[in-house]
Amino acid sequence: MAHPSDIDSRQPLYRAVPILDVVEAAPLDVVEEAPADVIEVAPPPPFVLPVESTEPPLVDLASPRRSVPFRVHYAIFAVIEWLCGGATLMIGLAILAAIPILNLLSLGYLLEAGGRIARSGRLRDGFIGVRLAARLGGIVSASQMLLLPVYFVADMAKSAAIIDPGGRSAQNWRIGLMILIALTFVHIAATCARGLKLLANKEPWYFVLTILLFLWPFNVIWLAGRVLRGGYYTEARDAVWDTVMSLRLPYYFWLGFRGFVGAFAWLVLPISLLAVSRFGQSGGASLLGFIGALMLAVILPYLPFLQMRLAQTNRLRGAFQLGAVRRDFGRAPWAFAFAFVVTLLFALPLYLLKIQIVPREAAWLPSLVFIVFIFPARLLTGWAMGRANRRAQPRHWFFRWTGRLPFLPAAAFYVLLVFFTQYTSWNGVWSLYEQHILLVPVPFLGM
Repeated sequence: MAHPSDIDSRQPLYRAVPILDVVEAAPLDVVEEAPADVIEVAPPPPFVLPVESTEPPLVDLASPRRSVPFRVHYAIFAVIEWLCGGATLMIGLAILAAIPILNLLSLGYLLEAGGRIARSGRLRDGFIGVRLAARLGGIVSASQMLLLPVYFVADMAKSAAIIDPGGRSAQNWRIGLMILIALTFVHIAATCARGLKLLANKEPWYFVLTILLFLWPFNVIWLAGRVLRGGYYTEARDAVWDTVMSLRLPYYFWLGFRGFVGAFAWLVLPISLLAVSRFGQSGGASLLGFIGALMLAVILPYLPFLQMRLAQTNRLRGAFQLGAVRRDFGRAPWAFAFAFVVTLLFALPLYLLKIQIVPREAAWLPSLVFIVFIFPARLLTGWAMGRANRRAQPRHWFFRWTGRLPFLPAAAFYVLLVFFTQYTSWNGVWSLYEQHILLVPVPFLGM
């Protein structure tokens, strides 16, 4: 027997030998070929009595069984959060739409909402950021409620200054107002600092908790203790940064800019021909106007879907892929027709708000009406393209041809109305370029 020291440590103690080598090395009288009609069956496993496991049963922590009252309360809070988030989202988009340059953010959001539905085929995917909007709207609403005493004291201080200018009563009201403003500001700041973690939580009752947190009077004490423990600056900075980045503002702005450029590239020539007919008195100008109206009626049925294809593919060239849109129409003709007709119907009443311009301070109010009407149209356009993406083959020729019937009458009626709106809109002939169903969703492009 060899001594362990005589064994070379670099050589393996054993070597894996392939089975084929063993078979080839065996003598012929040992390895015999089995008959073809004989099938080897593995012996059955031995019978083993079941052993009771000592481990706890597996529990699905992702979807635990919840009681009926719990699910009812959960549904109620979810509906409240969704409604408040939707209202806050519409108001926020309307405010952005009323601000020049930033209104491209509003257009980008509308395109992204429809693009997500086109990619997934689900309408619920178009309501982007509803939960975050609900939390931010709750913070703004609760802050405004806390400012009501400040408004009341400010009004009393102003009245006292009018009645007795420079008197003791006016001075006391002014000092009290300054103290109340400082206390209110500190309380709101401390509450917002404490509620940063509640913004990203997915449970719907955290929306109500965010609002109730403003009624808790000891948030300043909590903030002081949290600062003394250290690390709060890093935590707050990361929470604010994550919230701001989750808004994806650069992405929406870039998408809205490309959507604006793609649609305007199609509209600029026919709209310009229509505008020329307004200033010309000769037959040539009328002919140019007729050509522009005809071009607009032909291009208009494609534009909402071309713009939505841009949002779906996130490529500017998607706004010019007429063949792809025609193929999509063949797979869902009546869905395309329904989305197009609804888009034009929702756009027509909005021309009434273009008759008289409103002050800049209240510009978001008509923009809110525009957002409320245009947002469902964008969702329906994305829904129609989503139905087309789920089908691999075109529909029957009967549905394809009958689906084309509503397009031309609806487009012709819309073009006729657009032509006459230049005589009723505030900006006159320049209002022809303010196509709110395809461009910025505002009554006046220069807002």
